Amino acid sequence: MVHHANQQLERMQDRYLLLRHPTEPLVLSVIDNYQAGEVRSTKNLSGGESFLISLALALGLSHMASQNVHLDSLFLDEGFGTLDEDALDIALDTLSSLYQEGKTIGVISHVPALKERIATQIQVHPLQGGRSRLEGPGCERIA
Repeated sequence: MVHHANQQLERMQDRYLLLRHPTEPLVLSVIDNYQAGEVRSTKNLSGGESFLISLALALGLSHMASQNVHLDSLFLDEGFGTLDEDALDIALDTLSSLYQEGKTIGVISHVPALKERIATQIQVHPLQGGRSRLEGPGCERIA
């Protein structure tokens, strides 16, 4: 999975690579190429860095799973609020390239910048009594 996640990281940008711990296979570190190849603990990553690493791991896992099962959908819930503008661009460009490859990408977020960058949207509007109204393509009221 780390190999597939690193492939995703390379597609996103050239800064990070994941490295497995030599004696603890479930412990990961990050090679930071912008800091002369310094090996960093994942515990020391910023929120935005953690999101990009998590996205790469999710995409790597998705790639592995799709080798045995036809898997063309991916849903991401939040996390975009931790990203600065550059990291948001990287994440959205990555998702856009997956969409171009035929994947269905669902993003659940409250980040206003995403409304401007994602053309097809299903919006959730809260109503009284804990109910919500959906608005967007494919949404219709069922009596």
